[in-house]
Amino acid sequence: MSAPFEIYVAVRYLLARRKQAFISLISVISTLGVILGVMALVVAVALMTGLQRELRDRIVGSAAHVYVWKVADGGYQDYPAEAELMGTVPHVVSAAPSILGKALARSRHGEAFITVKGIDPEFDKNVTEVARSVRDGSLFDLEAVDGPALGGIVIGEGVADSLGVFVGDDITLVTLNGSLSPMGMMPRPRRLTVVGIFSLGLYEYDNAYGIVTLDVAKRLLAEDQVQMMELRVDDIYVSGEVAASVQEQLGPSYLTLDWAEMNQSLFSALWLEKVAISITIGLIVMVAALNIVASLVLLVMEKSRDIAILKTMGAGRSSVMKIFMLQGLIIGAVGTTIGAAGGYLLSTIFDRYQLIRLDMEVYQISYLPFTIETFDFVLIIVSALLICFLATLYPSMQASRLDPAEALRYQ
Repeated sequence: MSAPFEIYVAVRYLLARRKQAFISLISVISTLGVILGVMALVVAVALMTGLQRELRDRIVGSAAHVYVWKVADGGYQDYPAEAELMGTVPHVVSAAPSILGKALARSRHGEAFITVKGIDPEFDKNVTEVARSVRDGSLFDLEAVDGPALGGIVIGEGVADSLGVFVGDDITLVTLNGSLSPMGMMPRPRRLTVVGIFSLGLYEYDNAYGIVTLDVAKRLLAEDQVQMMELRVDDIYVSGEVAASVQEQLGPSYLTLDWAEMNQSLFSALWLEKVAISITIGLIVMVAALNIVASLVLLVMEKSRDIAILKTMGAGRSSVMKIFMLQGLIIGAVGTTIGAAGGYLLSTIFDRYQLIRLDMEVYQISYLPFTIETFDFVLIIVSALLICFLATLYPSMQASRLDPAEALRYQ
């Protein structure tokens, strides 16, 4: 018998009025279960993918891609020459020196612990996005400060809010490096003038960073040399290779890390959450598949006389098996198609209109992004269809093994 015959019988069985309404109810529940499961899975995976990509783009877009520390000689003595040397490494676009340290920032309205970062603005503008993210003032005004202040400082908008200051106001920085007295080491407060306020869109930067010049950072933190070089590469996915190339080219006196290693715990946690959510919601599809098993088993019991007649008319075991497998696959295909389309539509609407807003202080982003990757979308569809196909095997095999004589004897 040809395949169209089996499809015709399978569709007829699905659409025919059942003697037992309970069987039809289970079929409807099975279809709804597949729809809801696939839809929820598409939305959840799109959410986790969008969140991971948004955080990655913000981190990679606003900060350097590769970090290089010089562990010998106390740091970089001639950073312009070192930056030029690192610029010769394949894929490296530019390099910038920096110094990092901690300080307590104070004003008349509040205080906050911040990370002080010393930079050379001319180098830094080609490596990070700080210069382009300054909303008030300018990064290039760091050196244009006169008067009693040690120098200028550009702070994140969260730091500015905590201190209650604006461009032109003075703040005081207190570090662990001070003067020796009979009471021990006494921290020495230094006055700086706020010359800019930046907003990178990342909580850990906007609420914890203050940018100063290299000379000011050396005086604040008692550093003689530049500690670190930050590199920007032309392709973020080769950052690991670039870090290894720099290490190999410059020798064991240098230590390198790329952006993925610096944020490994964050992206690992996001990946694990994506897997956990996918497995959890995937159980909904599996429960729906069990309903498909139940509905087909009951249908085999109800249609046992029809199966016997088909067999006596020449239908083989494979044809009978195909009929019931096709019924399960039709339920799965309809549910998967509607669920996938619904999930795609919901994800697109949520992302385009930014319907789910977030607290920047907690999540570092202002809304939940949804991104559907082709591989994830296809994988969900194929997995759902595979689960539905496996659910048809047992009842289909039972139907194909039905003895026509036994089935007709008790009808």
